[in-house]
Amino acid sequence: MSFTTDEPDDRDRQEAQSDAGLSEEDFHQGLRWYAVQVASGCEKRVKTNLEQRIETLDVADRIFQIEIPQTPAVKIRKDGSRQHSEEKVFPGYVLVQMIMDDESWQVVKNTPNVINFVGAEQKRRYGRGRGHVKPLPLSHNEVERIFKQAREQEPVVKIDMAVGDRIIVLSGPFKDFEGEVIEVSPERSKLKALLSIFGRDTPVELEFNQVQKQS
Repeated sequence: MSFTTDEPDDRDRQEAQSDAGLSEEDFHQGLRWYAVQVASGCEKRVKTNLEQRIETLDVADRIFQIEIPQTPAVKIRKDGSRQHSEEKVFPGYVLVQMIMDDESWQVVKNTPNVINFVGAEQKRRYGRGRGHVKPLPLSHNEVERIFKQAREQEPVVKIDMAVGDRIIVLSGPFKDFEGEVIEVSPERSKLKALLSIFGRDTPVELEFNQVQKQS
């Protein structure tokens, strides 16, 4: 996972400020978005804990928003029904809008399950071991791309079935036939499988709820 951290030039600064929701005053005060790496699966926990720490440690004037960009997703169940959910754009990361100083850095960095800011590693001047990571703000263009993707992304359709999987047919005229998946069409809730019919491999289109994947 990589994020660009280039700063916008003067030519597009005004547009970038608007894209990221920053006023002229905010921009000059150093309000930026930073990517923070967190333990896998702990994004929501980090967000909740950090919001509590902001209030308790009285740094709401420097840490403003914590976001987990997500896009809509639809999971097709074995019975063909659809379960609506959300899928993280960048699993393992949260975005924090903040004014960076020693205290705000400590509040975020010391939140449970936070690994580190995304930035540039500065090597130690002496001795061994890894150096300090200098947090670098995300470019305004990248912030806009991330949130635009979350707003406009069409729902991702997912199913626990892929080309090459072995299946058994549960219902219909080919009940109890076994075969191999050769095509999956999540948007239609259908798949094609090669079934051995009269000794020949024959492609047959089936509904998701007509088949079961074999382990």
